[in-house]
Order: sequence, then structure tokens, then C-alpha cells
Amino acid sequence: MYDKTKAVCFSGHRTLYEPQEVIENRLEQTVRDCIFKGADTFIAGGALGFDMLAEHLILRLCLEYPHIRLALALPCPPEQQTLKWNDQQKAEYKDIMERANYWSVLSKTYTSDCMLSRNRVMVDNSSTLIYYLRQNRGGTFYTVNYARKMGLYLLRI
Repeated sequence: MYDKTKAVCFSGHRTLYEPQEVIENRLEQTVRDCIFKGADTFIAGGALGFDMLAEHLILRLCLEYPHIRLALALPCPPEQQTLKWNDQQKAEYKDIMERANYWSVLSKTYTSDCMLSRNRVMVDNSSTLIYYLRQNRGGTFYTVNYARKMGLYLLRI
């Protein structure tokens, strides 16, 4: 399927604490650096906020670098993950799913730990984590610590 040593995953808050343009610029430079160093597979979790920024960026960069791929690791069925989202967010999610190179649903139903399980799967199948962390709590904090424990190369946005 793909070479884990060339795979990069993303984790970040749903709420962005700096202007979106600032985060996007830092994220783009970091992703381009990874591509330059050989990364070709980028794994994201389909969440609002940082994940969607990363997904849109990878889809845009696929036009410039046709060898790179976007893989989505979805924590539960899309209709359950997006249950509380507005129509625009759901449409954006659907568009990303349709344009991703591949995606998988990791749990047959939403559970209280399906998001953390999804994050572990992404870390377990990558060599690098690009993350946006501004609060030392929650899913991203857990994921960064797990990635550190698993020996991933960590890149903070």
C-alpha cells in the first residue's frame, strides 16, 4: 500500500488559536519540506479545524506533486462523525473524501474512544507527525505524547 517511512500524519486542535493564514503558511512550508525529504503519503483524520486545513493543503499540493497521496483515517462512519456539523462542513468533508486517494473507516460505530483509536492508528502507520498543539490536554496532546513514545519525528506548527 505505502511505505511507512515515507508517511506523515497530522494532529491538531479543532479550534485554531492564530489567524488561519499564519497556520496555513507554516503548515505548507513544513509539508513541502517533508515532500522534499521523500514523504509521499499524508494521513489525516477528517476532523474540523487543523485536519481540514491539512487535507485541503495536500489535495492542492497533489496537483504540483502528483506522486503524493492523501489517506483519510476516519474514526467512525462519516454520517456519525459529522452528526453535529453544519451543512457547509458536511459538504466540505464529502468533497475531501471524494478527492482523497484512499480512506478507511476504523470503527463500525461511534464510541467514546474512537477518535483516540484513530489517532493511534495514524501514528502507528507513519514516521512523522505534523501537529498543531496549543493546549496541554485533549486528543492532540495525547497523540503527540503517543507519537513521541513511538519514536516518530515530530514537527510542531
